[in-house]
Amino acid sequence: MPPEANRKNGETLPLYPAIDSHRGGLLDVGDGHRVYWEESGNPQGVPVVFLHGGPGAGASPVHRQFFDPARYRIVIFDQRGAGRSTPLGSLEANTTPDLVADMERLREHLAVERWIVFGGSWGSTLSLAYAEHHPERCHALVLRGIFLGRPAEIDWFLYGIRNVFPEPWREFAGFIPESERGDLLEAYYRRLVDPDPAVHLPAARRWSVYEGSCSTLTPNPALVADFASDRVALGLARIEAHYFANRLFLPENFLLSNVARIRHIPAVIVQGRYDAVCPPVTADDLHRAWPEAEYHVVADAGHSAFEPGIRSRLVGAMDALRRPS
Repeated sequence: MPPEANRKNGETLPLYPAIDSHRGGLLDVGDGHRVYWEESGNPQGVPVVFLHGGPGAGASPVHRQFFDPARYRIVIFDQRGAGRSTPLGSLEANTTPDLVADMERLREHLAVERWIVFGGSWGSTLSLAYAEHHPERCHALVLRGIFLGRPAEIDWFLYGIRNVFPEPWREFAGFIPESERGDLLEAYYRRLVDPDPAVHLPAARRWSVYEGSCSTLTPNPALVADFASDRVALGLARIEAHYFANRLFLPENFLLSNVARIRHIPAVIVQGRYDAVCPPVTADDLHRAWPEAEYHVVADAGHSAFEPGIRSRLVGAMDALRRPS
């Protein structure tokens, strides 16, 4: 596909206008968890489910705007412990298989036969895990900022980013006493699971601000401020550290090893060339294992879905999928 295919009059595609959800609620998925969900767009449209990042970041109303509301039945939910799901930040029975099972409960609750699965960063991880477990339920996949959860990727997040973003990394590492910096994950995790808000909230904000600060090609103070909010920071940092410490609750290299189960599903992969949070080598590894997937490297973008070039590719991919085949 030529670069101009995703452009109108030479401009990057904008998001669709803001819309309200028309129904939603809290779905009891067991283990004390209630998962927030909502629907917007066309109730008779093509179902698409949005998977937020993190894990633990939660979704927001702006995520509805990647999809044409006249053509899509837009399903958004906050994963266990994240966003508007309750209890916020809970790690009890919070694993990748639990989240995959929650998606199936939600799909059945909404009487959806098949849906397009749309996810970025950790959302791409969960999209792949879900599709590899339930390929028959996936009409297509749209993935951004690929993260496969391999040890080298986690180590990059904790230490490697300092090669690109040394200033945010110093703030991140400097929060931890020097004697504990040899294992930043363990040091943060211990603080993040401490029941005292005076201990876990400052750690959560520092972890979350670090990630937000490294997510865009150029500084974005509004995005960093959102990452610093208590709701985002606690869910993101605590749950992310929980998943990292437990190697995503998946066997080693599980997602790449099982790509054969989903190679028949139409897919689009969008990756920022200068993504420092989820470097392009991971997306490249996925595409080499899945050559049938449409693959776009955006030359002037970092990690965030709202980088103009990434946003344009994602909107364009969804616009293409809405057309009859």
